[in-house]
Amino acid sequence: MYDIDPKQTTVKSENKKSKLERMSAGEWCGGEADAEQSAAFWRAKDLAWEFNQTRPSDKEKCRQILSELLGELGEGSAAVSPFNVDYGFNIKIGPHSFINHGAYLPLDAEERNAWYERALPITVGDNCWFGGNVTVLPGVTIGDNCVIGANSLVTKDIPDNSLVVGSPAKVVRQITEADKLGLKELLG
Repeated sequence: MYDIDPKQTTVKSENKKSKLERMSAGEWCGGEADAEQSAAFWRAKDLAWEFNQTRPSDKEKCRQILSELLGELGEGSAAVSPFNVDYGFNIKIGPHSFINHGAYLPLDAEERNAWYERALPITVGDNCWFGGNVTVLPGVTIGDNCVIGANSLVTKDIPDNSLVVGSPAKVVRQITEADKLGLKELLG
């Protein structure tokens, strides 16, 4: 459907990277988008739109679209629409994670009028849960087994096993064995 695979960009010359390659490496680039960068942006917007228009009960199609949109989608992970990204290829979501509706994973775009931006990766560990309307900023890594409360703005890395809430998000406490409710035993 698209002429570009942002996961495998090409070098424009021996010594000069394309804008998309520079963004993929977390480097700043400025000026109007070139054709490759523009295609990657609109590809992601189209895939996010397609995901957001898909019936949530069609889990197989939702997963297929997310797999095409994101750099990595771990086994058993899912997201609920609306889901929005600028590029997507630099977002990695670990196994058994859940991204609730309205979570937004934007790219840093300082000095927007000059079209400066970079595409730092966003990494979500295994077994994470996001409440509704969570925003994760570029360059953030969220550890394994974390719970991010609704409407949180995650601006810094989050260690494993953390309960995180707020804007900006802060680690409220570590999630421990004491947090287990014993539901498996209760419900048999």
